[in-house]
Amino acid sequence: MAKIVLGIGTSHTPVLAMDAEHWKHRAEVDYKNPKLNMSDGRWVSYPELVAERGEPFTATATLENFLGMEANCQRALDRLAGELAEAAPDVVVIVGDDQNELFEPANLPAVAIFHGEKLVMLHHEVMQKRYGQAAPGEWKKQLARGNAMDQNHEFPGHPALATGLIESLIDQDVDVGACDDISDSSRSGFGHAYGFVIKRLFGGRRIPVVPIMINTYYPPNVPTARRCHDIGRALRRAIEVFPANLRVAVVASGGLSHFVVDEDLDKRVIAGFSPGQAELLRTLPRGALHSGSSEILCWILAAGAMEGLQPRWHEYQAIHRTPAGTGVGTAFAVWS
Repeated sequence: MAKIVLGIGTSHTPVLAMDAEHWKHRAEVDYKNPKLNMSDGRWVSYPELVAERGEPFTATATLENFLGMEANCQRALDRLAGELAEAAPDVVVIVGDDQNELFEPANLPAVAIFHGEKLVMLHHEVMQKRYGQAAPGEWKKQLARGNAMDQNHEFPGHPALATGLIESLIDQDVDVGACDDISDSSRSGFGHAYGFVIKRLFGGRRIPVVPIMINTYYPPNVPTARRCHDIGRALRRAIEVFPANLRVAVVASGGLSHFVVDEDLDKRVIAGFSPGQAELLRTLPRGALHSGSSEILCWILAAGAMEGLQPRWHEYQAIHRTPAGTGVGTAFAVWS
């Protein structure tokens, strides 16, 4: 029977895939963003955020500080890569979100599993053209390479396990979408939630992947925190009844809070990973899980699969890349 031998959680924010000297470009995006998400469900512009809270991070939103944060994050990622290598899984289940990369508004399942032979990564230029953005500078090229989106890379899937998970989840009353092919890689493919994990943590090994995709970003069919945790529990059962002798790693990709960093929210999420604390995750309100913070749902689903296991290591760092505190709460965790 298959068994889960390792659980990992990692942020996949762009700042993890680029040098700290380029973080200023992400700050510039924040300055122009008219809809920054607050954890109480409100949306504000950067000037409105400044008017509300001032600029308490002026002294720390500096390149010198960014360099230290970058080093800390990269050390944490190195540890995750080492844990994955030591566990030597036969297959990795990556729980992430799709941001108009594989799916489009015309067909946007709440939860889906890919059961094809190969994952084809979406070329970053497709996204540039889709959103009418200018030709990328060096920082965007660096980001594309770090997310394995600099070309249509192909990575192996695991059709047998993926199909088994779909069938078992359906039997457990989880209505999950299914797809098995990228029909036109010039238009669609897998995005950074999957490419970052494969590129940064696999160490060049071609480990088969089963992608689980949650629609975290786009209402009206975003699942609740409670539902994601329930699906995670069902996912664990689905893995454990699969008849082949497979060593399975489960990876949560995304989060934590962004684009306005909320350290209290992030600490609640991390506390919710401990045995007996699942209600901290299951009762997170929708208002706290908008925009980038919605990727916390990927961690919640993975935590459902890891329920009962003690997280034996985690690292957290709040990256405030602007004086008012926009940025990302980066997190890295290991269950085993």
